[in-house]
This record gives sequence, structure tokens and C-alpha cells, in this order.
Amino acid sequence: MTKDLGCRACRAGTTLDFDFTMAFQPILDLTDGSVWAYEALVRGPSGEPAYTVLDRVTDENRYQFDQAARVRAIELAGRLFPRDSVTRLSINFMPNAVYEPVACIRASLEAARRVDFSHRRLMFEFTEQERFRDIAHVTRIVAAYRQQGFLTALDDFGAGFAGLSLLANFRPDLIKIDMDLLRGIDTDAGRHAIVSGVVAIARDLGVTVLAEGVETAAELDVLRGLGIALVQGYLFAKPMLEALPPVAGFSPTAARAA
Repeated sequence: MTKDLGCRACRAGTTLDFDFTMAFQPILDLTDGSVWAYEALVRGPSGEPAYTVLDRVTDENRYQFDQAARVRAIELAGRLFPRDSVTRLSINFMPNAVYEPVACIRASLEAARRVDFSHRRLMFEFTEQERFRDIAHVTRIVAAYRQQGFLTALDDFGAGFAGLSLLANFRPDLIKIDMDLLRGIDTDAGRHAIVSGVVAIARDLGVTVLAEGVETAAELDVLRGLGIALVQGYLFAKPMLEALPPVAGFSPTAARAA
């Protein structure tokens, strides 16, 4: 698809021939006991796993799906998030579906205005699992999103394609360390050394580290000791379909401003 056709697709809002919705999982800040954000995760209309939806995404409908997923997440957040908080919404997006960053963000901004959800509470995650066709173009997307006031995050860091190279090129606000690197970090010296090194690199670059997929108290203790404050995983809450799962000891109304 050409650039012009891609931009028209971003604006068109073409109806997809399949339905989907979102589940939400909290991202927690250990420093102040707040729910820092909720990540919107694609699910089938009755809670089916993400792959049952993503398997229906093709080159022909990728643009429409990416736009529709953003809008769906924002609309649900406008309905579900506490009005008196600054808790963020984290949305996964497909960089290869964005041809013109400014044009392709219009539907998201319009949805945020429609439901009175500040666009400065939005964070966009791009996954390292998707091979980027044009690194320079994705770098421009990150720059454009920052100009709009969005946060950006590199998801699944340490899995997929060239994590350190992407970090060097994109300089996102956050990196989300992949759960495979964290699993058993309390007993695996190799994993401990790798994650410790990633934390040090991120600190030098001014990038915040988020640990995803935390499942045990022992893993959490190690991550806390390494200075990681943002965490996410089944230890705290599983994703909940079209609802915000509560987390004992963490407040969704106490999240501090960016």
C-alpha cells in the first residue's frame, strides 16, 4: 500500500468485518502505591485471547484495525477510569500501520476529546516483536507523539528484534522488560546480570524501566532491589474484560502527574 493510500486509510475509519474489545491490566508504581496506568489488551468480544483477533488482521485491514483499537481503548477508558485521577492509559499500536503520524493520530485525539480523557494521559507502546520496515520512520513517529504530549514505550524489550539497537534509535520514555528475562531472576545469576545491565543503560539514557510479567514475590523483591519502580503482572492482577481489576494496597486515584 502506498503512503497516500495508507494516510487515507488512517482517516477513513472503515468498518472491520470482525469485532473485538479490550481487557485492562494495571501498571503499578511501587514508590507511591498508585496504579500508574492501565494497559488496554485486545480481546475477542466475549474475552477470547488476543490471537483470535490478531489472526484476522491482514495487510489490507491493518490500518483500520490499528485505528479502531486505539479508539476502542480510549472510549472504554473514558467510561471506566476514575474522574479524579491522572491514571494513564497504555495502548499498543502497530508502527507499520502508521504512514503519517499526525494524520493517523487524529481519530485518537478526537476520541479522547469526545470522552473527556486528556491526551496527556495516553501512552503508546510499540512492540519489539514486530519487525519494523523503516527504522527512520518509526523514529519520526516517536518524535511526533512526544510533540503531541504522549508517552512512548518499547514493549517486550529483550525479545524479538534488536532490542538495544531500537533503544538507541528511538529513545522511548519507557522500556518494558520482557517477562522471559524476568522469570526466575531471583535464582538465575545470568538473568539478574542482564536485567541489572539494562537498568543501568536505561538510567544513563534517562529512560524509565517497567518490569512486565511479574509473577512471584521473590521476583518482585529482586526488581525492587534493582531500583525498578513500575511493575505489571499476574502477581498483582490479571487483565479484566472491559473493567479495571482492583489491586490490594494500590490506589487508582493516587497516581501522580507526569
